[in-house]
Amino acid sequence: MAHRVLIVDDDPSNHAALDRILSREGYAVLHASSGREAMELFRENDVDLVLTDLKMPGMTGLDLLKAIRTVREDVEVVVMTAYGTVETAVEAMKDGAYDFVTKPLSRLELVTCLRKALERRSLHRENASLKAELERSGQAAVVGRSPAMRALLAEVDQVAPSDATVLLSGESGTGKGHVARLLHRLSRRHSHKMLTVNCAALPEQLLESELFGYERGAFTGATQRKEGRFDLARGGTLFLDEITEMNPATQVKLLRVLQEGEYERVGGTETIVADVRVIAASNRNIEEDVAAGRFRKDLFYRLNVIRLHIPALRDRDDDVSLLAQHFLERYAAKNGKRLRGFTAEALDALDAWSWPGNVRELENAIERAVVLSRDATIGLYDLPPAVRGGEGKKRLTFEVGTPLKHVERRMIEETLVQTGGDKTLAATLLGITARTIYRREAEWALESEHGASAAAVDDDV
Repeated sequence: MAHRVLIVDDDPSNHAALDRILSREGYAVLHASSGREAMELFRENDVDLVLTDLKMPGMTGLDLLKAIRTVREDVEVVVMTAYGTVETAVEAMKDGAYDFVTKPLSRLELVTCLRKALERRSLHRENASLKAELERSGQAAVVGRSPAMRALLAEVDQVAPSDATVLLSGESGTGKGHVARLLHRLSRRHSHKMLTVNCAALPEQLLESELFGYERGAFTGATQRKEGRFDLARGGTLFLDEITEMNPATQVKLLRVLQEGEYERVGGTETIVADVRVIAASNRNIEEDVAAGRFRKDLFYRLNVIRLHIPALRDRDDDVSLLAQHFLERYAAKNGKRLRGFTAEALDALDAWSWPGNVRELENAIERAVVLSRDATIGLYDLPPAVRGGEGKKRLTFEVGTPLKHVERRMIEETLVQTGGDKTLAATLLGITARTIYRREAEWALESEHGASAAAVDDDV
């Protein structure tokens, strides 16, 4: 399909000359004699490039450029100017024009300029398409079909559009960073940056200046102002990983940001308004740190507005093979290998292993297997020795012949422990209703009462 070029000029003779040149080059041409007419055509047609004169009565070429940029940013604009107004053309380039050509126009110069402008537009479109694809694949990286993951992803969908602070909990390697990125991608701030700070990776004396920045002369070596992560993530999301490793002084400053929405750079007096959504994460029991005085209780309450728990892989049995296939496809493509899947023995071994290192351990195991595999499928002996060797295997929780009602009670009670007593979340994880849990608890209480009564009767006898 031919590129569509909109020519904007108040001189009819220029239209005729430009039409001949562009038509011979295979472009579809639209004509407008004023900026206002150009905007009408621009809104009604899928225009790829605008070629406009700078000096026109009414709406000038600069005015038209600004108007086009407010409607669509992916259209290239080339301006035509006389030798005496080159400075104005340079200003137009600062406002977003691709380039300018001077009158009288050279056919070769014009055609070359338009071709390069359209090539840049095609490149921008391709990059946008790739970015969208990466966004989609990145979102799909939070893989899971188990009840635990379905419940988590449902919460993410509900929470992401808000600006509420989110606290992610879960063991190391469960994918808290992936969930944080998914929250950002699904938020209203997705067009801005998401920055990550690992609070455990920075020395205590550097963490504060890394987060809030510093002014020149704030300390030895501070030769100029440096913006912090709260500055750089403005309008976007700041992910604070391993938040429990944050030192007390920095905890105080972070509390102020969350409470009052403002901060100062280290060594500075200017109060800066924060425009950042905070997501925090820890693989430790943060309540224990609060109880021990290692983490501020008031900061914990500010961070714990929304709590999302990332389940361990051993609690996601349905997801092991799904994740394994996902990682196989990723690393096969990365290493230029054509692999179909796993042998039955390999899948059995993957399902049987307890995965103490969680999803991160599984990913590393599959990457290793892809690299070492010599066949079209991943076999048992492509897996790490520990995974195929039988150590750390999952054990049956119940003996064969255990009454079903006892199995049900144990599952409900253990799930309630994992959810901190949250019956609604436990019901979601188990695929039942919260009413069922309340009913079962009432039945168990009744059974306990009957058991106690029977025991009392026996004692009397």
